[in-house]
Amino acid sequence: MVELIRSTSELKVRRATLNTQKVGLVPTMGNLHRGHASLVQASVNRNEVTIVTIFVNPKQFGPNEDFHRYPRTLEDDLELLDRVSNGRPCLVYAPETTQDIYPDGFDTTISLGELSRPLCGKFRPGHFDGVATVVYRLFSITRPHSAYFGAKDFQQLAIIRRMVLDLDIPVEIISMPIIRDHDGLALSSRNQYLDKDDRQLALKLPSTLTLSAQLFKECHHNTTDRKLTNFIKESLADSQVEWQYLDILDASTLRPPSAATQEWVIAGAMKVGKTRLIDNITVQKK
Repeated sequence: MVELIRSTSELKVRRATLNTQKVGLVPTMGNLHRGHASLVQASVNRNEVTIVTIFVNPKQFGPNEDFHRYPRTLEDDLELLDRVSNGRPCLVYAPETTQDIYPDGFDTTISLGELSRPLCGKFRPGHFDGVATVVYRLFSITRPHSAYFGAKDFQQLAIIRRMVLDLDIPVEIISMPIIRDHDGLALSSRNQYLDKDDRQLALKLPSTLTLSAQLFKECHHNTTDRKLTNFIKESLADSQVEWQYLDILDASTLRPPSAATQEWVIAGAMKVGKTRLIDNITVQKK
């Protein structure tokens, strides 16, 4: 049962009626797909009420990024949520204006340190400040017991976990597996920007990560192995796409791995035409 709420004041009144119920939160920017649906299904299965937020957050887009063309598809999103919620209570908080999230005079930014610097942080200055700020606002407005995030945005997930820990926010962060299309491309709202030829090029991202992970395991987790480093170097030199990074880092710190590393993340970002895509694979120590 989907209930649409268009203002923060209305949401707060509705949330006050749920004080005895377990509430799960799924923050999104809308244009929902099967990846989002998996998050909602997990929340519906584990909570009495699920709140799905739909808000295209201007603070996490850079000046030359796709904020204005980012797809807004509220009616289609509501239909998907109605199917996925399967009759369970699902509140959809889709504020009509940015002022509902950032009232006039709003002047606070949550900024993280080392976790925000590598990977996407090198190419999207201010992005993770915008992510952390809006997620904190959504937590404060919806007051969930748990919140669900996809593992495709690995760095974002790490930053949110760190924020929750550092600020002692009483929310359990649930990571959900990456959902992929039939050809292996990680689902993303931005995939629809790709034409047929671009999509074929985009498949270099998951295939390169998979091959990197295989080589990494074969060289016994040695990031300086010549075969692995040569493969990464050759991949980054591919002129058909614009690689931004292809890195192997400690999954818990997003720093270069050390002897103490128990889990690694192999993360990549590339641009195909004007479309920027990210993906990752994690490798655990046996």
